[in-house]
Amino acid sequence: MAVVTENGQMWDLAATWGAEDRMNETEALMWRSENHPRLSSTICSLLILDRAPDWDRFMAANEWATELVPRCRQRVMDPLLPVGPPAWVPDEGFQLDYHVRRTHLPGDGSMAQLLEFAQTQALAPFDRTRPLWEGTLVEGLEGGRAAYLLKLHHSLTDGLGGIQLMSLVQSRTREHTPDKPSAPPRDAGYPSDPWELTATVMGEQVRRIPGVAARAVTGGARMLTGRSSALGEAVRYGSSLRRTLAAPPARSSPLLGDRRGSTWRFQVMECELADLKAAAKLARGSLNDAYVAALLGGLRRYHERHGVAIDDLSTVMPVSMRKTDDPMGGNKFAGAYFAAPIGIEDPVERIAVLRGIVLTLRVEPALDTLSVVAPLLNRVPSKIGQIAFDLVGSAAELSASNVPGVPYPVYMAGARVERVFPFGPLPGVAVMAAMISHNGTCCIGLNIDGDAVEDLDVFMECMQEGLVEVTSVVA
Repeated sequence: MAVVTENGQMWDLAATWGAEDRMNETEALMWRSENHPRLSSTICSLLILDRAPDWDRFMAANEWATELVPRCRQRVMDPLLPVGPPAWVPDEGFQLDYHVRRTHLPGDGSMAQLLEFAQTQALAPFDRTRPLWEGTLVEGLEGGRAAYLLKLHHSLTDGLGGIQLMSLVQSRTREHTPDKPSAPPRDAGYPSDPWELTATVMGEQVRRIPGVAARAVTGGARMLTGRSSALGEAVRYGSSLRRTLAAPPARSSPLLGDRRGSTWRFQVMECELADLKAAAKLARGSLNDAYVAALLGGLRRYHERHGVAIDDLSTVMPVSMRKTDDPMGGNKFAGAYFAAPIGIEDPVERIAVLRGIVLTLRVEPALDTLSVVAPLLNRVPSKIGQIAFDLVGSAAELSASNVPGVPYPVYMAGARVERVFPFGPLPGVAVMAAMISHNGTCCIGLNIDGDAVEDLDVFMECMQEGLVEVTSVVA
């Protein structure tokens, strides 16, 4: 493998991916509130390869990549008390052959068999004493192809950070890249044990008290003397907070109510990126608007098949909070909840309405509410955080995320990556949909609650029809 970006080889970026020594508060909440499988924080990427790579070369490439990206060899250390986020520390007993495995798919090697294998692997919880990732090379796919299932804990990164990582350790050519650099040394003062971490975090909290108090006094004085707009800003933020915390104004679907999250069903769809972009352009929307419109079209058809009329569907959409100068990796997103216009039959109109909804959501001052409440939830018993996390997740029936992938061919140890299908967890939703645009193809991965959707074949027929409906509007 070679570290690559659109501008060529940039080796130094890999060592800075996920370089923070501590989790942020949102990552800590996902880590401490996890209750498998309903509140799982496992995310997966299923890479379809045009051939099986040479195993020795593949393992050597993974050895190099894990040395270059320090986070791959780090585990989580919790403080003894919930006084602050956990730290990332080196796993002194790191074993690559535990994290990278190899298997052969039995039978005819169909996509259905591969997806069944992937969903089973995804449901297995991580060993929380080791680095939070696992990779499995799957051979024996039909047509001589292979697959690579990469499984990550969400506290490591969000979807965009995962794409950043893969783009850094994939090559632009099949040929072996000689003379790859080694990882630069890191002079990080890792805590030696949970006692030291606890003492360090508590000391940091104490040192922050004077600054917090001074800002509170200064802000209060300005509000009282009228020399600032802080009061008006606080009122606007409070109004936004009420809107963002309120449940989406959508009637619950009678078909998707039994959401236990104990059974995951992986399914995939794909379409040409150019077709989805053309549909978005026709409706003056974005690629994401067209993608969500296709999901809603399929879900409307599914309800119609069961004789259920529905106008709106409670939906959550992750919104990236990353800035251009933010370091790579980690989690920087907020969840935007809204009532999605599932009842609009015209796909162009549906895209246009979604455009207006999304633009309104993105300017909400309190959009990133989770980062505000996460520090509070991280200082109380984890059971309370689990309850809050479950309530937030259950507020929606559909979750839809979209992450831009690489626009050019990439390779892993000589095997070309043909597709990249993403799969997220089911934090209370009935359908978790994720899309990655990879080299001109939109790869859509669906994680479906098997308790909420029992007739999976009918459901997927409807979802495929919804995708075709949107991508065909300019035909």
